[in-house]
Amino acid sequence: MLRYEFPGQAPARVAFTSVAEGNLALHVGDVPEDVLRRRRSLEYGLGLDPGSLRFMNQTHSVRIHEVPSAGSAATRSDGPDSAAWGPDADAMICRDGSVPLAVMVADCLPVVFAASGHDGGLVTAVAHAGRKGLLGGILQGTVEAIRAAGGHDLHAWIGPAVCGACYEVPADMAAEADALLPGIAATSRWGTASLDLPATAARLLADRGVDVVSPASCTLEDADYYSHRRDPQSGRLAGIVWPAPAGTAT
Repeated sequence: MLRYEFPGQAPARVAFTSVAEGNLALHVGDVPEDVLRRRRSLEYGLGLDPGSLRFMNQTHSVRIHEVPSAGSAATRSDGPDSAAWGPDADAMICRDGSVPLAVMVADCLPVVFAASGHDGGLVTAVAHAGRKGLLGGILQGTVEAIRAAGGHDLHAWIGPAVCGACYEVPADMAAEADALLPGIAATSRWGTASLDLPATAARLLADRGVDVVSPASCTLEDADYYSHRRDPQSGRLAGIVWPAPAGTAT
């Protein structure tokens, strides 16, 4: 598991799971009870309350869902069982960073955000950026939502994802994507058209004043991570952000 720290006045922690933590998605044909058991085990290992980690039902959209603060009436009514699938969205934001958030992928970009908020507070978010979401502006929209919530000193972590040298696409698709987002087109290791999602995302975020940590691993090349391209029946890894316990120093 990859781990990072957000060194804000209200610190946060970031992690990206691997195959070692098991599949965390309910939509890939896995036994639901096993998936929920792995989620609880992950929460326990990270020091989170059971059922507190919020997931999304991701649909390659640009919809951003706002998660209520921990302890609010809306959050209490959205208990562990009803929250298993989560809202239909491809990004989530928590204005006070109090709720642990998760994004799931298996080649697409898992992007995790943390920012300093009002009066030394915290704003957190996660985003699922595949080809459609990246071209549609999911990351730009998430950054705008964080700043609209008062977030500043914004940091982003791009987790393990398929690299530009491995994400082969038809030549016409690459040309269309590059017309929408210049610089996204690339060339695969074997000389065919491809798209470089991680580099494009890092550039988009950096251009907006975001401090970015980019992935060290390609999911297609590294068997420690799930890859839909390597195995269409693949599970999903998770990118997670949660508030550090009170009094924690980074």
